Amino acid sequence: MPEFRQDWATKEWVIIATERAKRPEDFTKGRETKKTLPEKADKCPFCPGNEDKTPPSFYTIQNNGAWKLRVVQNKFAALQPNLTTQRKKVGKFLKVDGFGVAEVVIETPKHNETIANMPDEDVKNIIVAYRDRYHEIARGQHICLINIFRNHGQKAGTSLEHPHSQIIAIPIVPPHIRDQITQTILSSDTYGTCIYCDIIKEELNQKERVILETEHFASIAPFASRYPFELRIYPKKHSCNFGDISDAGIIDMAYILKATLRKLYIALADPDYNYIIRSGPTDYANVRHYHWYLEILPKLTTTAGFELGTGIFINVTLPEQCAKVLREVKE
Repeated sequence: MPEFRQDWATKEWVIIATERAKRPEDFTKGRETKKTLPEKADKCPFCPGNEDKTPPSFYTIQNNGAWKLRVVQNKFAALQPNLTTQRKKVGKFLKVDGFGVAEVVIETPKHNETIANMPDEDVKNIIVAYRDRYHEIARGQHICLINIFRNHGQKAGTSLEHPHSQIIAIPIVPPHIRDQITQTILSSDTYGTCIYCDIIKEELNQKERVILETEHFASIAPFASRYPFELRIYPKKHSCNFGDISDAGIIDMAYILKATLRKLYIALADPDYNYIIRSGPTDYANVRHYHWYLEILPKLTTTAGFELGTGIFINVTLPEQCAKVLREVKE
């Protein structure tokens, strides 16, 4: 029997269409086998030896004189940091120059690696780079929101195979994020707690949708998942801003991120996915109502007319089933 489920934090509804239920293998049937990539690709601008094909690195992690991770300006950035943020009227309409920061984190020298298979130290380097760049970018006078994300695979929107993620900072807080924050404020005003802390506590109590739990983090399939195998990695200790992650938290986050993606890699044969770090606006410091987290969205289904028309997503797989499948994954 299908059912509506509501996201406790955002109040958005989803439909869990159990009569259309799919198993993990159903999502891999008919899918093209991914080609085997070389360790180095001569024409790849992110591979070692091709550094002149990208803007100069302004952040590097090295080992024995060779780079392990580089951060460069996005050569084809949609936003530029040298523009103004002054609003301008065009008749009754409003516009502003495309001010912002757009950076690319080249995660490894190896063309054929992905986080699910990387050495632990390399995954830790990625999280360290995210935090260091977050702190530096947040110092910008007009930066309101910093979006850290990774597109893996063509369906997720990636244009280059080499492992990389992106950081884009903008001078506005978009309405859908403001709406989410508003809901957390209302909940905090009513109950005096962080609604995400309450969600984490309830998920860990029910255990049905928990995939992994470590000292600092929990990996969960949300109760009102919009997509099959949608996952969230929550810090268990309240924190509204990703930039506040500690050194110990980085090590723990690197472990649970790799382990969670590894389970997806095995269970779903390396699916395309996006992950996004959902952090509060840059001026948030120690607010009690918001809680940052990392969201993983495998690209297993297509958003269609009903979703676009209503904003209500139809999910064909129970999150409880997804969590069970991933918990049981063995190397």
